[in-house]
Amino acid sequence: MFNTIFPKIHKEGYKFLAISILVTFIILFFSKFLGGLFILVTFWVYYFFRDPDRYAINDDKYLVSPADGLITDISEKSGPEELRLENTSYTKVSIFMNVFNCHVNRVPSSGKVEEIFYKPGKFLNASLDKASEENERNYFKIKLVTGEEIIIVQIAGLIARRIVCEVEQGQDLKQGDRIGMIRFGSRVDIYFKNKKILAKLGQNVVAGESLIASE
Repeated sequence: MFNTIFPKIHKEGYKFLAISILVTFIILFFSKFLGGLFILVTFWVYYFFRDPDRYAINDDKYLVSPADGLITDISEKSGPEELRLENTSYTKVSIFMNVFNCHVNRVPSSGKVEEIFYKPGKFLNASLDKASEENERNYFKIKLVTGEEIIIVQIAGLIARRIVCEVEQGQDLKQGDRIGMIRFGSRVDIYFKNKKILAKLGQNVVAGESLIASE
């Protein structure tokens, strides 16, 4: 129960939380009202960087959600040209994370990281479709244990200023393992083929647990 109410935080959040606490104490000396507001900000910083445990279905016939948030797009798209997949057709699911969602991203199914490609870019609203082409983003190509490949793309948003990657090329991952996070509002796209869509447009999903697709 304690871990549910007060989950651990991601290591990226330590310095932000420390700064917020320090600034709050300083401001409290001068103004209780402003100090009270900064106490709320400190709680939000803790909440944003929370990193709760998640429990995947542990069945690689399914793809679980790579992110918490709202499904804003389900469509047929060409693969990312950055990975030389622009001539391959995929089903793409986009998940928008607002500033209140948990921002730790997870792998949808067990497999090996074949390629990672980071591309700097702009910081447009992540809910816009052109954010997939213009924003800062990080690509993962993962070879699943089933033999298929999926693509995960972390896309920075309007407020986000850093994409954090926590895995390396060649690394083996289990379904639901953490792969990184994006700071302060962003989006994650997942590309896959030959699977039945289980999620729906407008659905709120939970990283590592909500089912996106199946064989």
